[in-house]
Amino acid sequence: MWQEWNLPELRVMSIQANVNVVKLEPSEDSTFDYWLQVATLEKGYPLRIPVQLAAYHKQVIKDRKLNTSVALHKRQGIWWLTLSFDEEPPLATEVDAERVGVDVGIKNFLTTSHGKTYGSFHGKLARKHKRDRAKRRRKAKMRACLQKKGVPKAQLPSTSSAPSQRLSRQVKQDINRAINEVLKDHPHARIIYEDLSVSSMRFKAKQMNAYLYASQLGHIPDHLAWACARRGQAAHSVNPAYSSQECPRCHYVDRANRPNQQTFCCVVCGFSAPADHKAAGTLASRWGDQELAACRGLEQIKALLMQRHEEGKKNQQRARVPGPPLQLSLWPQPEEFLEQYHA
Repeated sequence: MWQEWNLPELRVMSIQANVNVVKLEPSEDSTFDYWLQVATLEKGYPLRIPVQLAAYHKQVIKDRKLNTSVALHKRQGIWWLTLSFDEEPPLATEVDAERVGVDVGIKNFLTTSHGKTYGSFHGKLARKHKRDRAKRRRKAKMRACLQKKGVPKAQLPSTSSAPSQRLSRQVKQDINRAINEVLKDHPHARIIYEDLSVSSMRFKAKQMNAYLYASQLGHIPDHLAWACARRGQAAHSVNPAYSSQECPRCHYVDRANRPNQQTFCCVVCGFSAPADHKAAGTLASRWGDQELAACRGLEQIKALLMQRHEEGKKNQQRARVPGPPLQLSLWPQPEEFLEQYHA
């Protein structure tokens, strides 16, 4: 049975505008502090609104450069103007501060080089994503069937859903909470995270690609950098290429070093550790590596790591070469006797 759409009701009027629509100009010869210039449909005839600031507002924005974007809110019949400015807190991290590597993943959103994990997409979020994906697939099939029958495009069901949007917001909130916990546990450390590019990550299975998209991994590096800058904590991104396959002991790189998703085991030296924990430690060690940072492309990075592996093997071989036999004695050597005698 057809029913009328439940149209949304505008309860709070809010205008988010940039300098092309609303422009704030300081007053020069007036009793007001600023003039708000609002563009109208008639070119050359803007609307000018006087703005008077309180003493507290003047003290807050003193010697600060205001952003060009403003916000207007109407509350109880009164319009309120919201101004913003950029503030960079001073860097509080010491030069010789401890380095903490942070690895990003789906199972655990964040894993530090200390071995602690924060947040996860598995469990409740994964089950919600599975139900939402099944619902959207059903709606997509229905839409395709109605299209074949010639149903107008305006009457076709939408493939987007409110639960999908709520799930995306919940995932981002869990990620933000995990990042805050990491910074709370390491307030004085230097955070080293991977320069992650989710757009280039692809799986063969469509289900895994949908799982990757729903996990919102691309949100982690941006929010981590923003959260550190807000606290005045140093954060640096490094190239994560082969960080999950490189052995921290001998620098050997091979896919065989990952027998499964959870374990790292080097096929050359036998080094073994949890995969995410090991990757976080590798990221921490890459900060300040100018030689690796200068590499362009995966081939150059792998060649550099294999070169370090070969150099490490040569150094081990030199250390194992036996030297000349040593004469151990509690008595002085003959040369020492002669020196004492001539003295």
